[in-house]
Amino acid sequence: MTKPRASKDKRYEDRHKEERKAKCMVWGTSVERPLAEEINAFLKANGYTKVQLIKAGYQALLDRKG
Repeated sequence: MTKPRASKDKRYEDRHKEERKAKCMVWGTSVERPLAEEINAFLKANGYTKVQLIKAGYQALLDRKG
């Protein structure tokens, strides 16, 4: 009998945890819901991702600091 998919997924995640940590960072931050909904609507309407938003915002701040 085969193992349930959740068990296989967990083993895969456990084996690759350090690899993921080295590659990406997750920020556990939050914003007020009305602003988050406004941002999400803008992103969806214009076909942007949250990663694109972060990168563009970061670049804009660097340019402004210049």
